[in-house]
Amino acid sequence: MFKPNTKHTQTNIFGFTSLITPKMSKELQESEERKFYELIFCNIKEEDFACLYSDVDSRPNIPINCVVSSILLQNKHRLTYEKLFDEIKFNLLTKTALGLQTLDEAPFSEASLFNFQNKLASHFIQTGENLLEKVFDHLTEKQLKELKIKTDIQRTDSFQAASNIRRYTRLQLLVEMLIRIHRVITEQGQRQYEKLFTPYINKTSGQFIYRLTTEDIPIELEAIGRTYKEINDKIRPKYPDVEIFKIFERIYLEHFTEIEERVIIRSTDELTSSMIQSPDDIDATYRKKQSKEFYGQAINLITDISVHANNIDDSKELNERIDTIKEKTPELNELHFDGAFGSKGNDAKFEEHSITPVQTAIRGRHPGEVEIKIEQTCLPDGQACLPDGQGSEDKYLVICPNQTVESQRTRKRFVAEFDLSICSTCSLASKCRLTRKKNAYAYYFTAEEYLKKQRLESIKKIPKERRSLRANVEATVSEFTRKMNNRKLKVRGLFKAEIFAFAIGISVNFGRIYRYISSQIPEAALTTT
Repeated sequence: MFKPNTKHTQTNIFGFTSLITPKMSKELQESEERKFYELIFCNIKEEDFACLYSDVDSRPNIPINCVVSSILLQNKHRLTYEKLFDEIKFNLLTKTALGLQTLDEAPFSEASLFNFQNKLASHFIQTGENLLEKVFDHLTEKQLKELKIKTDIQRTDSFQAASNIRRYTRLQLLVEMLIRIHRVITEQGQRQYEKLFTPYINKTSGQFIYRLTTEDIPIELEAIGRTYKEINDKIRPKYPDVEIFKIFERIYLEHFTEIEERVIIRSTDELTSSMIQSPDDIDATYRKKQSKEFYGQAINLITDISVHANNIDDSKELNERIDTIKEKTPELNELHFDGAFGSKGNDAKFEEHSITPVQTAIRGRHPGEVEIKIEQTCLPDGQACLPDGQGSEDKYLVICPNQTVESQRTRKRFVAEFDLSICSTCSLASKCRLTRKKNAYAYYFTAEEYLKKQRLESIKKIPKERRSLRANVEATVSEFTRKMNNRKLKVRGLFKAEIFAFAIGISVNFGRIYRYISSQIPEAALTTT
């Protein structure tokens, strides 16, 4: 049964503040942990977590604001579970951050913390909703409002967050699964299928492949394929609810195919970066970027945080978040990003939401091209422009270094026809990529290509001081990655990666707000509710 925690709002006259000196008490009140209590702890909407608990009268939940704040502090200070509980029990600053007032007060046990995290994970699996994201969104909204932070100009970027997994070769992964399958089946099953497993279970997967030559690998893959089929046909059906068999089934389908009862190993050309990289993290994907290999997820940062498979293009991830970002920050009218985020689909959404995209790096521009500019002319009575094929009356001026002409609509696109006599005497003719027609040089384009040109040119139209906002977002990325070991997460799986991302996002924002408040007069502090 859900019950909010309001105990911290009632002062305990026998609390530890009555046992310390006035100087220590003042230091506690001015500490970063006290501000954490005021700005984070007191603003966690506990009712958002009521869905995790029963509606009928039963044992009440542990204090939500305490357990969520503990998760935030654990990630902020990179604490183990043992160290976290030591801090809660013996550190007055940590007790202050969690709204605790007595020395012997413990808001929850280790088992209760793990059960709460399991409830969060189960809710995420069932609904796709990470409740810690709601904490981040609520706190961010409140902070933006109370600090009067402008959100009309924003910058987005992403970084690789490697999963805490061992890297397996293909053969090693297949052998590792056999070893783990053998561990979970019954003793009777192990005796029954002893001959099947014996070649693989007496050594580690690494030791198994160490002795093999290049010529041995195809032979071993064929043998493992036959072993996998027998496990899939005879053993897997006996364990329908065992998680490792669900992973096994996916790996079997990813690496093998059956043709007329015969198991065929899939060719390397059929393998994809979305396939399971490790049985310890089935959400981790593979990506090679700038000659570096990454196994895990990617984290995208803005006023919104998202975690996604690292083999998904940044432009696609942004496309799925633009509507959400605009809803969270309606004032947004200028978004800065690098070349990986630009796309035709994003250009259409930027146009829809009246957002000016500013791309700080360009993908695929040909260095020898003559610059062609396109300007949209005004429509009568302030009519909105529509994409191609929707009956718009869009008009465009197309401008090259020597001519300006008005485009005409064709059946599928627009065309601008330049005067042949002028083009023939142009000094840039050898670099020009226009299409030669009988009486003119033609330039064909679509409304989407016009939007792309606008995106690429927008950086030249804004003040110089706004053309290099990258440093700020890179500082944010740096604050995130400092909590990781060589950009490698301590956790595995998409859900836990999200917990890390939202917890650190909240911590980074809090740290900046605390430093700002500390440099201001007392009246500048945020209020609490």
